[in-house]
Amino acid sequence: MGKGLEGKSIDVQQMIEENKNSRSIGEIIEKVIPYFLLLCAAVSVLTTGGILFTLLRESIGFFSEVNLIDFYTGTQWSPWSGEYGVAPLIGGTLLITLIATLVAVPLGLMSAIFLSEYANDKVRRVIKPVLEVLAGIPTVVYGYFALTFITPMFQSIIPDLGIFNALSGGFVVGIMIIPMVASLSEDAMNSVPNALREGAYGLGATRLEVVFKVVLPAAFSGIVASIVLAISRAIGETMIVTIAAGATPNLTFNPTESIQTMTAFIVQAATGDTTFGSTIYYSLYAVGLTLFIFTLVMNLIAQYISRRFREEY
Repeated sequence: MGKGLEGKSIDVQQMIEENKNSRSIGEIIEKVIPYFLLLCAAVSVLTTGGILFTLLRESIGFFSEVNLIDFYTGTQWSPWSGEYGVAPLIGGTLLITLIATLVAVPLGLMSAIFLSEYANDKVRRVIKPVLEVLAGIPTVVYGYFALTFITPMFQSIIPDLGIFNALSGGFVVGIMIIPMVASLSEDAMNSVPNALREGAYGLGATRLEVVFKVVLPAAFSGIVASIVLAISRAIGETMIVTIAAGATPNLTFNPTESIQTMTAFIVQAATGDTTFGSTIYYSLYAVGLTLFIFTLVMNLIAQYISRRFREEY
């Protein structure tokens, strides 16, 4: 025991013990933290595994009653009549996705170019938050926007257009995914080093030439990945197509006709009088499994493109 500067006694042994205890607690925390973080990361993996297990288990029950080949090659989808050809639902999903892509990619990409290469900070601070507000609007609102505004607008151009049609649904789905394309593409363009731009300007290139011959090629992997992710989002969209595109499982690529997507059928069957354990009930999971495969493939393509064409600076 010694004396402190203010005359207070100091128990050196006690200080050493407290220091040891404090250090041991810190060491325990350091050892526990990685396991806690691993557990947090495992939640998403386990959830995905649980979803896949549920889809597979219930789908096996469906495919024990309906032939797998007939399911994927049949062109008539009428579960309440015993017809389980999923092609009309896949066709409707692809039609909506195609229209949405044609709307979202040009508008989203041009928005990203403007925000990244032309807009000053003041303009960017105003436009980008407004653009991203679109991503926060509930999809049911988009659905009624399509039904009560977009469809009448198109009907003034196409008089024979029905109330429920793929064109309105796909168009509004495209508007919904514009922020995803624009925001992720802008991030990819902003990651291009300014030295590349300055080098191009030094060689006499115009701003437009810098954009299309330097920035876009350099940010190609990020741009394509953003587009693929947006397409995946369009494939899985539910409420907009349920409200605006109708519920007619029709194998057609005419955008003026009413169609039904895979997600729209799941909503229709899940909210109807489907009996638990019936073939129609199990068909929900078979269609859900098909949708899962679609989005999984799109995400794998996005990851491959992102890695394959990534530029290192």
